[in-house]
Amino acid sequence: MLTEFRMYWRHYVFQSIAATLTIFTLLLLVSIQEKPVIIASIGATTFIVFAMPGYITAQPRNLIGGHLVGMFCGFGASNIPLEQLLPYHFSHSLLLALAVGVSIFIMVVTDTEHPPAAGTALGVAIAGFSLKITMTILISIAFLASVHALFKHKLRDLT
Repeated sequence: MLTEFRMYWRHYVFQSIAATLTIFTLLLLVSIQEKPVIIASIGATTFIVFAMPGYITAQPRNLIGGHLVGMFCGFGASNIPLEQLLPYHFSHSLLLALAVGVSIFIMVVTDTEHPPAAGTALGVAIAGFSLKITMTILISIAFLASVHALFKHKLRDLT
């Protein structure tokens, strides 16, 4: 790995700086004060876009599709009134686990695998539905997919 770094150090530096500036810009665009758990998976997506740009998980179909699947699974899980039937801690944990498990299943079946999107499912299931969360996710995935498309020809897989 050190040999590769010596050969391509400019890519390592450029892509790390580009990732930093991209997530900085994104954080300026969206408010994370209310639900910071939602933005954590976007940070992981930023890593994939800039460190592994040629991988299938960095492609727009997977990035956008995966996060949409995660978002809808999280919203769905947060609206199931299971706590009326089971103790709260058990039902809440089960619903959070279902959000992740169902999102993985749907991503794999639809070929939209994007590992950070399982975190989106979990974060949305914890936070519940809100327009602000929906807009944060939509803006974030559109922005990252656009940046990936714009810089794809300059990026190299670093892993």
